[in-house]
Amino acid sequence: METARGKLGTVADYFGVFGGRFVGETLRPALDQLEEEFALAWADPVFREELDAAGKTFVGRPTPLLYAGNATRAQGGAKIYVKLEGLAQTGAHKINNAMGQALLAKRLGKKRVIAETGAGQHGLASAAACARLGLSCRVYMGSLDMARQHPNVFAMEMLGAEVIPVETGSRTLKDAINAALRDWSANYPGTHYLIGSALGPSPFPEMVRRFQSVVGEETRAQMRETGADFAALVACVGGGSNAIGFFSPFLDQPLPRLIGVEAGGRGDGPGDNAVRMAGAVSRIGVAHGYKSRFLMNGDGQLMPTHSISAGLDYPGIGPQLASLGDSGRLEFTSASDGEALDALRFFARNEGIIFALESAHAAAAALRLARELDPGRALAVNMSGRGDKDIFITAKALDRDNWLSFLESEIAHA
Repeated sequence: METARGKLGTVADYFGVFGGRFVGETLRPALDQLEEEFALAWADPVFREELDAAGKTFVGRPTPLLYAGNATRAQGGAKIYVKLEGLAQTGAHKINNAMGQALLAKRLGKKRVIAETGAGQHGLASAAACARLGLSCRVYMGSLDMARQHPNVFAMEMLGAEVIPVETGSRTLKDAINAALRDWSANYPGTHYLIGSALGPSPFPEMVRRFQSVVGEETRAQMRETGADFAALVACVGGGSNAIGFFSPFLDQPLPRLIGVEAGGRGDGPGDNAVRMAGAVSRIGVAHGYKSRFLMNGDGQLMPTHSISAGLDYPGIGPQLASLGDSGRLEFTSASDGEALDALRFFARNEGIIFALESAHAAAAALRLARELDPGRALAVNMSGRGDKDIFITAKALDRDNWLSFLESEIAHA
């Protein structure tokens, strides 16, 4: 087995006992080709230069590391820094991986790209990358997620993507993944499946980590420039692409602390949250082509989940994050729906930045941690996305009457 970090030109299949490639025979040729071609591309200076150029001229890299001085003073405790991935093209970290995989699809000669999406940010990033590179794009999205993330659906379609509602199961991300895998099984010779998180069958977890590692590499350099003593890095964890990218350069060293924040939802009961690592309910199992920790019942069926954020309600976690959690290198905690909303409002009023609901969970945990740390220390939280997409959720939650009145007025004048 390869190690989690991998060698230049090689791809990790397993991370401890997690990972692997649990798929039907029809997909094995596509995954074998993808693994080989990705290894060649990653070792190719021309491909890396093209990726770096796209990052600078299209994605908007590097993104800033903001010292949140007002929030630090209002909160007390350690200095708080925020990695502003919300300033990247399409409003989130997802574009880093989407652009990398779209460039890889073009290198492979594949004209058609499919993707899955939950909160819509990966679908939006995939649509933008495909529009930029002249590739067709189809995005599978649970119909429940489409209803609560309609602004992103509209934007995807503006960018030329075909958005397909998934009506099966819970009508959320896990069902969108199933639909995308079925499409890929039937059409893989001319189609690339652009998975958005660090999960799925090998080589996707390692591939996504490498494309997202730019976030952590930038953060490490920016941390050094501040001269601050960083005790911890904090990131939200759904499937895990923003967290593994943010943490990537620090995995082989004991410090700083690396803290993943899961969706505590509305309570501790089954179906009320999406806590896989910070709780005691998850099981080791296989789903969506890989082995990891999942919220599963005794029959091996994925359990219902809940989060106010459409990007954190996935019942599993990426295999490398599961392995790092089991080893103790990563710490896991959770934040409730209410705590995420409180943190979102706190940073908006004190720093003029509006976190996406997903990364607001990390912000909530960062505020808790800052109070515990000495004022001479610092921490960095990854604002993996900005909150434009969440307007229909946050406005209803924080200003319900005025929001409903506005919507009624819009409907009346339509």
